[in-house]
Amino acid sequence: MSKKDARLKWEELSPDDQMKYEIAEELGLLEKVRENGWKSLSAKETGRIGGLMTKKKRERRDSLS
Repeated sequence: MSKKDARLKWEELSPDDQMKYEIAEELGLLEKVRENGWKSLSAKETGRIGGLMTKKKRERRDSLS
Protein backbone atom coordinates (compact mmCIF):
# COMPACT_ATOMS: atom_id res chain seq x y z
CA MET A 1 0.00 0.00 0.00
CA SER A 2 1.42 3.37 -0.94
CA LYS A 3 1.50 6.39 1.37
CA LYS A 4 -1.21 8.00 -0.74
CA ASP A 5 -3.52 5.01 -0.21
CA ALA A 6 -2.82 5.00 3.52
CA ARG A 7 -3.92 8.62 4.04
CA LEU A 8 -6.90 9.15 6.26
CA LYS A 9 -10.13 10.38 4.80
CA TRP A 10 -10.99 12.62 7.72
CA GLU A 11 -14.57 13.21 6.64
CA GLU A 12 -15.20 9.45 6.55
CA LEU A 13 -14.12 8.93 10.17
CA SER A 14 -16.68 8.82 12.96
CA PRO A 15 -16.53 11.65 15.51
CA ASP A 16 -15.04 9.21 18.05
CA ASP A 17 -12.31 8.14 15.62
CA GLN A 18 -11.55 11.76 14.78
CA MET A 19 -11.17 12.47 18.49
CA LYS A 20 -8.92 9.43 18.91
CA TYR A 21 -6.58 10.64 16.16
CA GLU A 22 -6.56 14.18 17.60
CA ILE A 23 -5.60 12.90 21.03
CA ALA A 24 -2.92 10.62 19.58
CA GLU A 25 -1.47 13.67 17.85
CA GLU A 26 -1.58 15.73 21.08
CA LEU A 27 0.31 12.97 22.88
CA GLY A 28 2.92 12.65 20.11
CA LEU A 29 1.76 9.16 19.14
CA LEU A 30 0.23 9.84 15.74
CA GLU A 31 3.33 8.99 13.72
CA LYS A 32 3.70 5.70 15.59
CA VAL A 33 0.07 4.87 14.81
CA ARG A 34 0.47 5.81 11.15
CA GLU A 35 3.60 3.69 10.73
CA ASN A 36 2.64 0.64 12.78
CA GLY A 37 -1.09 0.81 13.51
CA TRP A 38 -3.05 1.13 16.74
CA LYS A 39 -1.85 -2.30 17.93
CA SER A 40 1.69 -0.96 18.23
CA LEU A 41 0.70 1.21 21.20
CA SER A 42 1.38 0.02 24.71
CA ALA A 43 -1.44 -0.55 27.18
CA LYS A 44 -0.39 2.63 28.97
CA GLU A 45 -0.58 4.68 25.76
CA THR A 46 -3.92 3.17 24.79
CA GLY A 47 -5.31 3.78 28.26
CA ARG A 48 -4.18 7.38 28.16
CA ILE A 49 -5.99 7.95 24.86
CA GLY A 50 -9.13 6.25 26.18
CA GLY A 51 -9.04 8.26 29.38
CA LEU A 52 -8.69 11.54 27.55
CA MET A 53 -11.51 10.58 25.18
CA THR A 54 -13.77 9.90 28.16
CA LYS A 55 -12.80 13.19 29.77
CA LYS A 56 -13.52 15.17 26.58
CA LYS A 57 -16.86 13.41 26.04
CA ARG A 58 -17.86 14.16 29.63
CA GLU A 59 -16.86 17.82 29.23
CA ARG A 60 -18.90 18.10 26.02
CA ARG A 61 -21.93 16.46 27.64
CA ASP A 62 -21.71 18.74 30.68
CA SER A 63 -21.37 21.86 28.54
CA LEU A 64 -24.59 20.95 26.69
CA SER A 65 -26.56 20.58 29.93
